[in-house]
Amino acid sequence: MTEIYYTLESEVRSYSRSWPAEFVKASGATQTAADGTEYLDFFAGAGALNYGHNNPVFMEPLIAYLQSGQVLHSMDMKTPAKRKFLETFKSRILDPRGLNYKVMFPGPTGTNTVEAALKLARKYTGRQHILSFTNAFHGMTLGSLSVTGNSMKREGAGIPLTNSSKIPYDDYFDGETADFLWLERVLEDSGSGVDKPAAIIVETVQGEGGVRAARAEWLRGLAELCRRHDILLIVDDVQAGCGRTGTFFSFEEAGIVPDIVCLSKSISGSGLPLALTLFRPELDIWSPGEHNGTFRGNNPAFVTATAAIEEFWADDSFQQELAGKIELLQSRLERIAFSASGAGVRGRGMFGGIIFEDAELAGKIAAEAYRNGLLVETSGPKDEVVKLLPPLTVTREELDRGLDILAAAVAAVAPAPTAAEAAAASA
Repeated sequence: MTEIYYTLESEVRSYSRSWPAEFVKASGATQTAADGTEYLDFFAGAGALNYGHNNPVFMEPLIAYLQSGQVLHSMDMKTPAKRKFLETFKSRILDPRGLNYKVMFPGPTGTNTVEAALKLARKYTGRQHILSFTNAFHGMTLGSLSVTGNSMKREGAGIPLTNSSKIPYDDYFDGETADFLWLERVLEDSGSGVDKPAAIIVETVQGEGGVRAARAEWLRGLAELCRRHDILLIVDDVQAGCGRTGTFFSFEEAGIVPDIVCLSKSISGSGLPLALTLFRPELDIWSPGEHNGTFRGNNPAFVTATAAIEEFWADDSFQQELAGKIELLQSRLERIAFSASGAGVRGRGMFGGIIFEDAELAGKIAAEAYRNGLLVETSGPKDEVVKLLPPLTVTREELDRGLDILAAAVAAVAPAPTAAEAAAASA
């Protein structure tokens, strides 16, 4: 019955190899397979479903809109759905945070917003070079790949990826070097051979790179360096944004204001394709139609995005509720990591990970979790991290149950800690 997937679909498919079930229903934090097996989904569409599957908050207005005869596809033309989204985004998200950004709809996906950000930075500054970070991931189109660190994904480009350089992410050298000291020096040295970049692009939490979370002070140092040297700071908030770290934007904790922000994945709330590129008004030097995209006017996504903001971000009650789940997730992950040899915790907020010194363990643990009804993926350059992205709307009971499955999978696959590791953990 499922043979068509193997005979017709491209070999490029990936998630269906790790999770071979055919999923037929989904609600909240649960997906149901054709054979009736239920799976807790701590993958959440790679972060595109922060509010869970088929949330009634979105489905009811979406169904009403689809049945109303209103415009579905509109390019960048004016529609009531677009107007209401812009008004709501400004009043509920931007204004309360003191953020003065223009909003651009670059196309439907995360790589679209990154491409727009890179193009705008080069156009505005007149410089070509972009700096990005070790282990970064920013998308699969050529511009986004040029600022991505993963060698396997970069090799898929088939051509040289130029006009960008990689610099060390926070704690890349385990704290053995002063942050940005070398970069500051080469930018100030006319003999360094390093051209001033148009921008530096950063994820505050690197998802595909191994759930690495940058410290707030490191992000502040990066923002200050960019300010001093007239370099634009781009924050790629495609996966870490929309509440994933506990605040709507992942950079809020650091108290910085990026020049350009990339949003996608959960900005529509429902999983419908939508992306935004936000930037300071003075950067808005586009000519009409200079950057466009056929599907940048996705009105059903505007409807669900508006519903998400009104339901979850009209005040701070959802954020406060989220704080308790974050505490539960992080404390449970610490306990699970302490139960295994060579394991440690990564991430921030509801963006969690467990890293294993033996890289092969992560994949085996994810497979064991799947066999017992939990969807989690792996990430990192060697797939050495078990990565968790539970829906932000997950109940505490579901969160505990999913973490119980993960703990059992770790216990079944990973070796117990040595006496020295156990002593260090209890110290």
